[in-house]
Amino acid sequence: MNTEILSADKDPMGAAILDFQKQGKAARLRVLSSMFEEDEMPVKHLFRSTREMPVLEQKALQLAKGRVLDIGAGSGCHTLALQEKGFTVKAIDISPLSCEAMKLRGVKDAECINLFDPHLSSGNHSGEIQENHSGENQEQFEGGFDTILLLMNGTGIAGKIEHLPDLFQRLKALLNPGGQILIDSSDLKYIYENEDGSFDINLNGAYYGEVDYQMIYKDVKGDRFDWLYVDFPLLKSIAETCCLHSELVAEGEHYDYLARIFQA
Repeated sequence: MNTEILSADKDPMGAAILDFQKQGKAARLRVLSSMFEEDEMPVKHLFRSTREMPVLEQKALQLAKGRVLDIGAGSGCHTLALQEKGFTVKAIDISPLSCEAMKLRGVKDAECINLFDPHLSSGNHSGEIQENHSGENQEQFEGGFDTILLLMNGTGIAGKIEHLPDLFQRLKALLNPGGQILIDSSDLKYIYENEDGSFDINLNGAYYGEVDYQMIYKDVKGDRFDWLYVDFPLLKSIAETCCLHSELVAEGEHYDYLARIFQA
């Protein structure tokens, strides 16, 4: 799995987030894909309050317990919501610009680190100090989380279905006994549905939930990246191969769902 951190010249979303934080507005954040027409991500949406969040995200925040890890935290909206409720939350993101914005917003513990970075170790939290990617002294990032959040299509960071077991094993290693993973995704099967209810899906091809994206903000053009949407039955099946149980917590209005994953 990729363990890289984004450079500023390849980080359109981070640039948009930091602009919005500093100026209260941002230019268009364009989203391109070989599978869909060009779209735009409203940057303001990344700064939503708890009451502005979709029902599934609100439900995930309600289920949070103990020490929390917010993966791919972006602008930190979920972290801030939990901080306000008194939770100890660590927010991580591969975007230094996003982490800068989070700190400006009041996120107490934001670190620019990749989930698959070998410096992220399993085991109980030690509180040791180490130097991170930016050269700052940070509390050593170790396991021992009671809740791990992956929201806004959290399965996406796996990239492809073949990498989902690696993601689950990584998350499992960071959990405390009795801990939980709260993750959301969508079933893209509806895109291939015909009027008669049949589906035009090539069963011999790649999994239909594998998508590629590229983002552009002003003159900052990011690299293309793989992003995974996965239907719940398949997510549940793959989790079981990692000795993890899954339960469907809630379903949204757009074929999306929130799942809770925990150790068997």
